[in-house]
Amino acid sequence: MTRVLIVEDEERIAAFVQKGLRAGGFATTVAADGQTACDYARTGGFDLVILDIGLPDKDGFTVLRELREARLTVPVIVLTARDSVRDTVAGLEGGADDWMTKPFRFEELLARVRLRLRTAAHVPEITVLRSGGLSLDLRTRRARAGEKTVDLTAREFVLLELFLRHPGQVLSREQILSHVWGYDFDPGSNVVDVYVRALRRKLGAERVETVRGMGYRLP
Repeated sequence: MTRVLIVEDEERIAAFVQKGLRAGGFATTVAADGQTACDYARTGGFDLVILDIGLPDKDGFTVLRELREARLTVPVIVLTARDSVRDTVAGLEGGADDWMTKPFRFEELLARVRLRLRTAAHVPEITVLRSGGLSLDLRTRRARAGEKTVDLTAREFVLLELFLRHPGQVLSREQILSHVWGYDFDPGSNVVDVYVRALRRKLGAERVETVRGMGYRLP
């Protein structure tokens, strides 16, 4: 199983990222300060690091420098509230593989995690997801239901991708909200039901099942 080290001192964001990655099939560990992050990373037991810059004791720049000085080649995605060009350039030149600013959408972070892991492992990119009579082209962002081609909105695309990456698995409304709408979602919202209905209209009512009291499933 792919292991990701999440270096983040804000508990809410760390929990959100950890929950989303675990739902995506990753094993995760959280470090809340720079020294702990360095200690974990030096074990060599991680395939990727998600790194905040504003950490207690050692900041993210220091952590990144120490990892690269130790010749650790693990991919590092910086996830930070700092959005200046100067900071971004410093991070990338310091050895970061990618840079994302907060606030962020989980689906974008997940896409970048998968890209960096594929690049590191030289794995060919998956461009089409399939399940039953459904397919989703990740490049053109179009779906096919049987012989019918379907155009999707950006949010419908992310929702269908989530279902296709977990065929047969029941996904709760909370899981879907967290993945598709981000960590600032309203847990009382009915937006998931609205978008599931939209997918059913476009793909066919039988494509997404309601599991009463639990959530939704792609059969």
